[in-house]
Amino acid sequence: MLKGMKRYALLLPVLLVLGACDRKGAMPPAEQARHETVVAAQAQAARTVVFLGDSLTAGLGVDRSAAYPSILEARLKQEERPWKVVNAGVSGDTTAGGAARLDWVYRTKVDVLVVELGANDGLRGLPPAETEKNLRTILQRAQKERSTVLLIGMQMPENYGSKFRAQFADLYPKLAKEFRVPLVPFLLEGVAMDPKLNQPDMSHPNAEGHKRVAETVWRYLDPVLKGMEK
Repeated sequence: MLKGMKRYALLLPVLLVLGACDRKGAMPPAEQARHETVVAAQAQAARTVVFLGDSLTAGLGVDRSAAYPSILEARLKQEERPWKVVNAGVSGDTTAGGAARLDWVYRTKVDVLVVELGANDGLRGLPPAETEKNLRTILQRAQKERSTVLLIGMQMPENYGSKFRAQFADLYPKLAKEFRVPLVPFLLEGVAMDPKLNQPDMSHPNAEGHKRVAETVWRYLDPVLKGMEK
């Protein structure tokens, strides 16, 4: 009898599973719907957002977990959204450097590419036409790889002169219109030059500044992701 009870105990999980099915061997409608939801979520879990950027994306001077891509990743997880976030920010990177890293970025499928580059080009006084050319290379590659792009605009400080500042700022909406991609007008909106939101260098956001940056990017990124989740 003891052996019989042991065999029953081993069979009990199987019997419970079988009991969840109707006489035709199918799951009840509610269980089937739940199962399909889980399978769909697992299929979508491979979707990836890559942030291609410089020190502003890498989170120079703050913990990696405090950088705005990590804040956005935490928000997506909290909302149980099917996205993996990759922070491909490199301190000191330029648009040329970003373009050179594309083969590395595209070693795996990139569903959404967030492009935050150009600030270092401008600060080094590189011609805006060169920055535009490199950004165009990145956008063309993203197009070829069928990645959805979110382009992030940057602006130069006032001491760089009105002509240079205008040429630099204008290239982002120009490219966004040409490639028909959404644009974050200015990454550091409400953060730039605010001592409460920046590190002592007044160029890189502190942890509180990154929270503000994350909110800015979220307003444009969230609709993009929701559109792909349908």
